Amino acid sequence: MPSLPEMMFGDNILRIQHDRGFGIEFNATDALKCVNNCQGMIKVACAEEWQESRNEPEHTKEVVKPYDWTYTTDYKGTLLGDTATLKVVPTTEHINTEKLKAREQIMFFEEVLLFEDELHDHGVSSLSVKIRVMPSSFFVLLRFFLRVDGVLIRMNDTRLYHEADKAYMLREYTSRESKISSLKHVPPSLFTEPNEISQYLPIKETICEKLEFPEKMEPKPEASLETMCVKSK
Repeated sequence: MPSLPEMMFGDNILRIQHDRGFGIEFNATDALKCVNNCQGMIKVACAEEWQESRNEPEHTKEVVKPYDWTYTTDYKGTLLGDTATLKVVPTTEHINTEKLKAREQIMFFEEVLLFEDELHDHGVSSLSVKIRVMPSSFFVLLRFFLRVDGVLIRMNDTRLYHEADKAYMLREYTSRESKISSLKHVPPSLFTEPNEISQYLPIKETICEKLEFPEKMEPKPEASLETMCVKSK
């Protein structure tokens, strides 16, 4: 990749790991490895509008190597473990959002920014992860948010949920996207609010998976994943 985001927090990590070594973590370096270094049709259309607005000399445009300048990533986390690892299998089971709405003590909460770029004042591209730990479960939201002013809004969410009596985690990846021209019925003030604008963005892709614990493990009544590490600078 010929260019990195303006603000890349390479030391920021959210890691969830069992004492046997298996687990999952979220970091900026691995997330950027999932960025497409070749321009696709949608990215070319966006990049051309952005390039025209910059009015750069032709010779400058020629020396820039093609890459996804929006830093769009479908990163879903990095699996950990050598001898014991999580097994990823497709599932039709979904995260129970009603349980997440239930009033329960929040024992731990943290939000970590992994990278952010303002696209030369033509929008924003960011990746962040937050975790909420309750006595009976924990919930993680990894969110990539992209807004190219006047062009499009894109959001890739990865949700991770674990209940303490289960020998697996549920992972749901959802990709949403809409052209700005299709959002004329939406107040522009919502374009900068990911939580508010998401309901107006059509779903382009959904992937539901189980991250199964290694065999011959009995889930404990308390949190099954023993170690949670958050490094943020």
